[in-house]
Order: sequence, then structure tokens, then C-alpha cells
Amino acid sequence: MKPDWLKVKIGVNDDFHDLQRIINTHHLHTVCQSAHCPNQSDCWQRRTATLMILGNVCTRNCRFCAVASGKPTAVDEEEPTKVGQAVNLMGLKFAVLTSVTRDDLPDGGAAIWAKTIGEIRRQNPDCKIEVLIPDFRGNIDALEIVLDAKPDVLGHNLETVRALYPIARPQANYEQSLRLLSEAKKRGAITKTGIMVGLGESDEQIHELMQDAFTAGCDILTIGQYLQPTKDHLPVARYVHPEEFKSYETFGLGIGFRVVFAGPLVRSSFHAAEIAGYQADDGADGGDHQRGREPYQERRSRAEHQL
Repeated sequence: MKPDWLKVKIGVNDDFHDLQRIINTHHLHTVCQSAHCPNQSDCWQRRTATLMILGNVCTRNCRFCAVASGKPTAVDEEEPTKVGQAVNLMGLKFAVLTSVTRDDLPDGGAAIWAKTIGEIRRQNPDCKIEVLIPDFRGNIDALEIVLDAKPDVLGHNLETVRALYPIARPQANYEQSLRLLSEAKKRGAITKTGIMVGLGESDEQIHELMQDAFTAGCDILTIGQYLQPTKDHLPVARYVHPEEFKSYETFGLGIGFRVVFAGPLVRSSFHAAEIAGYQADDGADGGDHQRGREPYQERRSRAEHQL
């Protein structure tokens, strides 16, 4: 049974429904939906979502992930334009993108990544962009294609400790992911990674991972509780107490991370703008002004006229 601190109040409002309409109208995918994120209701009510490009079927089969695995569909060459339009209609000042892993593509999808970043910038010049990329099988040329599009934050998740890779991420490589983060940092990126706890790792292994990520040049670290998506996925080994998450934050800040955001319901893109330092918290009333957005009806009229 889940402890009380993991119980989430589900609710919807007009912003939730409007965000859902925009996503559906543009035939887009979100990791919020595909990965069964526990924060979907909270985020969508605040008009924030993590858009997932390159389809919704992954070529890998990580044992913790709810995203479908199998043979992906053909690349939608119009997807970058659709994403740019959706970001415009949502009125985002900070957009977060992720993707499925596309080992079937020679560049891992890097070209579509770059085009999507470019379209968001073209249609939303003031919008900051955070990307959460796959490992591109260690292809640094692919990484450079993404970096050349100049995202504001480059994220790549380590997901779990080194020792658990064989059972949790059998098609990935811990050292390869560290190298990707290191190479991104060498090229001047603000770098970010995220992990889950509760899969059976020890505190010593978590500390080792944190030190490895910091040594690789990672600026921002997120840590959240692993939640089993279905009975076919890895079981939860333990539910980590909120006080332990505080100790992870203390340790991470102590070794030099710029930001450590840790908590039971933390996910890598949760409150991404705030933890990257690009905007203040939404505020109690969640109004347009406090999120730096123009009134919604004016924004929609302008965006649809441009389309």
C-alpha cells in the first residue's frame, strides 16, 4: 500500500481541458500521459506539459517505464511545426520536450529534435526550452545537432544507479550516459539529470551516482520515488520517506550541484522552469500574469491568425 505522502488529489479545471484540447487537436504526445505521471493533473491545471516527440512507441524496453515499446511509426516531418503551434497556443514561456528512444533512426532522431527546437523559437521567440534527450547510443554527432539548436537546458536522465542498469535499463549504459552529459557540458550547456529511488539501491550507491553526475559536469539533479506503472514492470522495493529526500538534497548541494530537487513526487520535468531559474513559482492563484503569459483569449486569437 502506498504511504499517505504519495496520495495525489486529482482535479481538473478549464486550463486542464484546454491543454488537453490543444494536444489532441495537434495530434501530439506527452510524457505526462504515456508515462502515467502522477503530476499530470497538477501540471495541466497550471498549463504546463512535457511534449514527447518522435511518436509514442520506444525502441527500448526499460523495466520501469510505462511508455509503449515496439516498432515505432514513421517520423512525422510536420511534427516540429505542430509542436511550435501548440506551444504558441499554450502560451508557454518555458517549454519542455522529450522523446521516445529511436534506435531505428541513424541519428536517433536528432534532426527532428533540432527542427522542433527551431520551430518553437520561430513561433515563440521569447520561449525558453528544456530538452530531455535519449542517449543517442553515445553518438556525439547527434548530441551536437541538438546542441547547435541551442536549447536553454540539456537534460539526460541517468534514471538509476549503476548496479541496477542490467535489470532496469538493459539496453542502456551508465558510463555512456555520463559521457553524454559530460560532452554536453564541455560544449557549454546547462545540464540536468534525474533519477528514481525505491528500486533497491542503497544510499551509498545513490551518493556514488550523485558524485558521478556532478563530476560529469551536471548542474541540476532531480530525485523522485519510483512507482510501478503496471504489474509487468519492476516492483517497488521500498517507499522512501520524505525526510530521506531532504538528506539527498543536502548531500547533493554539499558536493556542488547548482540545484537538487528531491521529493516523492518529483519527476525530471516537474516545475522545470522554476528549478532552472527562469521564472518564479506560479503563485497561489496560478494567474496568467504570474506565469508571464498574456491573457489566454488574446493569445489564442493572435496564434490562430498567424496559422
